[in-house]
Amino acid sequence: MRQQIICILLSAIEIYRYVTLVDGFTCRLEVAPSLIHNRILRRDGERPNPHASLTGTHYKPNLPVWRQQTNEVVPLSLSTTATSDVPNVMDGASTGRQIGSIKAALTKMAMITFIASMCLALPLSILPINVLHKLRVITRVQKECLSLRAGEFCARWLLRLFPFARVKTITSGGGNFADEPTVWVCNHTSMLDVFFLMAMDKRLRGRDKRPIKIVYWKQLEANPVTGALFKSCGFIPINMAANKPGENNEYDKSTFKKFLKASKQAFEEGFDIGILPEGQLNPHPENGLLPVFSGAYTLARMSRRPIRMMAINGAHNLWHPDENVGMTVTGRDVNMRMYPTGLRLKDKDDFIQVFTDVVGYFGRFGKDLPNEKLVENLRKGVQQAEAEDPLMVLGV
Repeated sequence: MRQQIICILLSAIEIYRYVTLVDGFTCRLEVAPSLIHNRILRRDGERPNPHASLTGTHYKPNLPVWRQQTNEVVPLSLSTTATSDVPNVMDGASTGRQIGSIKAALTKMAMITFIASMCLALPLSILPINVLHKLRVITRVQKECLSLRAGEFCARWLLRLFPFARVKTITSGGGNFADEPTVWVCNHTSMLDVFFLMAMDKRLRGRDKRPIKIVYWKQLEANPVTGALFKSCGFIPINMAANKPGENNEYDKSTFKKFLKASKQAFEEGFDIGILPEGQLNPHPENGLLPVFSGAYTLARMSRRPIRMMAINGAHNLWHPDENVGMTVTGRDVNMRMYPTGLRLKDKDDFIQVFTDVVGYFGRFGKDLPNEKLVENLRKGVQQAEAEDPLMVLGV
């Protein structure tokens, strides 16, 4: 009986694998990549290259090589007279690759399995951490850091076990973000955003990143899994009247002082702060951003911290915020972008404009603004004292 179950599981994996390889896309595994690549190449009758997966060499497009996650480094050109765009590695990412009904159904199954596994793995992983805190073996800050690491670990490895999405992360070179606390801002396109951000945090912000505290809607604590995770990680809640995606937010202004106090304490304890300036799920991310709130700018100005941006594209094709669409899968490509430039903007209008132009464009089309416009926007947030070394400031 056990052997039959194993055979059925292996057959299901093979069927899912071959269905997802119909388009000939490439996917890389983190565990023993050369062995997997060599096995596939031998099946196709070609000589294996044991170094290809380690050097980042891509095989011919017609070879069905399996790659789940990739990381692109896109340098920013500083020439203000440049007429060419940023290297267009993301053509076609705005609409994503259309998938058939069978692949969509299998992708949905894998996504639901991933979510269910997270609902089991997260409470089990943070339980012993909270027990140690209750016994006063570890401090509150240690508990929050360990809980965050446990959540990221679960998201990262479960996404590898159930690769329902093709995730591509794009950065613009180096940058030591651990030098000073930062206010991170990102668009909000799907309920899956938090899982992707946790799973790809190490790729986006680097191994030496600071732990981060996310500002979230307090009503999310009604979900026992997210509530337990957010509380254990020390995330910062904001009270807001219940509404649907796209409806106007009604904030409880009395909690704003608590938010500022909690953020100040988080900075002092070595945390970064993450904020979603749209304030809610965007029901139509393919049409651009919702109205942007300036709370992130206010926090950065009052705390004298820089703002750095992230962007997500494509998650809504897996789980759309519109209840009428929901988990109707229309694409598997998820593109994530990190902009290392530390922005210290003049006023809230500048922040709204830069966030809308840069993050809104990537969130809608899955690629950067044309190079000249991108650099122009990022330069707005660079102080004159920092601009003495623009190559370092712009992360090139």
